[in-house]
Amino acid sequence: MIVILDFGSQYSKIIARKIREAKVYCEVVSHKITLDEIKAKGAKGIILSGGPSSVYDEKAPKCRPELFESRLPMLGICYGMQLMAMNLGGEVVKGDKHEYGPANLYIDNNFDLFEGLWLEMAIWMSHGDSVVRMPEGFQRLGHTENTPIAAMGHAKKKMYAVQFHPEVTHTPKGTELIQNFIYRICGCTASWTAGSFIDNAVAEIKETVKDKNVLCALSGGVDSSVTSALLKQAIGDQLTCMFIDQGFMRKNEAARIKEMFSGDYKINLIYIDARERFFKKVKGVTDPEKKRKLIGEEFIRVFEEETEKIKGDFPFLAQGTLYPDVIESGVGDAPETAVTIKSHHNVGGLPKDMKFKIIEPLNKLFKDEVREVGTALGLSDEIVQRQPFPGPGLAIRILGEITEERVRILQNADAIVVEEIKKAGLYSKIWQAFAILLPIKSVGVQGDQRTYSNVVAIRAVTSDDAMTANWAHLPYDVLEAISSRIINEVPEINRVTYDISSKPPATIEWE
Repeated sequence: MIVILDFGSQYSKIIARKIREAKVYCEVVSHKITLDEIKAKGAKGIILSGGPSSVYDEKAPKCRPELFESRLPMLGICYGMQLMAMNLGGEVVKGDKHEYGPANLYIDNNFDLFEGLWLEMAIWMSHGDSVVRMPEGFQRLGHTENTPIAAMGHAKKKMYAVQFHPEVTHTPKGTELIQNFIYRICGCTASWTAGSFIDNAVAEIKETVKDKNVLCALSGGVDSSVTSALLKQAIGDQLTCMFIDQGFMRKNEAARIKEMFSGDYKINLIYIDARERFFKKVKGVTDPEKKRKLIGEEFIRVFEEETEKIKGDFPFLAQGTLYPDVIESGVGDAPETAVTIKSHHNVGGLPKDMKFKIIEPLNKLFKDEVREVGTALGLSDEIVQRQPFPGPGLAIRILGEITEERVRILQNADAIVVEEIKKAGLYSKIWQAFAILLPIKSVGVQGDQRTYSNVVAIRAVTSDDAMTANWAHLPYDVLEAISSRIINEVPEINRVTYDISSKPPATIEWE
C-alpha cells in the first residue's frame, strides 16, 4: 500500500483514486503521521501531496523530518516537491506570482519515473514557489519554459518530485507517471481487488467484534446493503439489521426494503416505524446543517431505544459510511487540513454520548469500489447498481420546512424522474437523478385557470466517485417527458426546472 500525506490539496483524493484504479491500496493520512505509524500500515511508498500553502508560511503544514531518512520511496507533488527540497538542503524561492494552467514538460531523463514516456508531455501547473537549487545528489528530470526544475529525482534514494499535478486529467500521461512510481519504484503489485478487500475486512470485523452482537443500520441503499452482506459473511447470526422508516424515503421504498431483505435475502430485519417522531424532530427547521445533525442524532437515539427492547446485547452499530462521506464531513485521517463541506448524518451528525461503538467497514472505499465488493458478495444488480440516496433522505431535497404533505409531493415527482430515466435506458449511465422541492411558488395556467403552485428542480449528474460531478446532458425528449408527467400527474406542481451546475462549485445535493 501507499500513504498519501495530505497538505490540504484539493487533489489528494484524486491521487488516491488513481492509485486504487491501478489495484494498489492507499490511504490519505495526516501530514503529522509518524514513521512508525507508516511502517505499521505496511506502506511501500510515500506521496507528499500538493497544498495551498507556501513552505515559508509560518503555519505551513510540515511532515516529520524522519520521513526523509526512512529509505521508503517518496514522491513529492507540487508543495510536496518544495517541502522535499527544503528539508534535504535544496533552495526554494517564494514566487511573485502564481503559475496556473497548462504547460509543456520537456523530459531530461525518461528512466524510472518517466519510463516509457515521450520526451515532451502536456502537464498542469498550479504553484507559486519554485525549487531553484536541488538537494545534493538529485538530478533534474524535466523542465518547462517557465520552470527550470519541474521534476527532480535521486534514483539511489528512490526520491522523486514533480512541480506539476500528474493526477489531474489535464496531465494526460500523469497516470503512467503515478504507475511508474507505485510499480517500478515502490515495487507494488496490482493485487488490491474486491476479493482481497473482503478477506481483509472479514478478518478485521471478526477481530473487532469477537463474540459480540452487531446492529446494522439498513436503509436499502448500496452502502448499507453491502455493509450488511459483508457483516453477514463475517459474523453470521451475530448480525441483526434494523430499518428505521423516518418518513423521508422514496415512494413505496419502505415496503420494498422489508420485502427484499426479509424475504429475498433472509436477513434478520427489524422494521421500526418512526415517521411521526422524525417529523416532530425537524418541525420548523429550515437550516440544512441543522436538519442533517438532528436527523443523525435521532437515528442514534431510536437505535439505542429499540435495541433495549430486543433480546441480546448490541455494543456495536454498523454503518455504510464511505470515504467521500468522511472527507466532506471534515473528519478522518487528515482532519487538520480537511474542510467541512456538509455533515453527513452518519459522520458529522453523530452525538458524542451515544452508547454504541461504531463499525464502518466501507469507510475507506469510493462508491464504485463498494459496488465491486457488493457484486463479489453475491448481491443482485438491483441493489448494487442503485443510485446513491442520502441518509437523511428527502429531508435534504425539500428546501425549507419539512412537512408530510411536502414529502408526499416530492415522492410523487421523484418517482416520475426515476421511471423516465430508467425508461430511457440512462439509469446506469448517470450517477444520480432526482427531484428537489423548492421553497417557492410560481404562477401558471392549468385548465384555463390561474395557478400558484410549487416548483421542482431536476438534478442529474455524471461522476465516478461523487467528489466531482458534471451535470448530465439529458436528451430534450427525456426532460420533456419528465416535465410533462410531473405537471400533469402531481397537481401541486406547475413548474419544472433543470439544474445545470457542476461540482464544484455546487454540490450534488442541494442541502
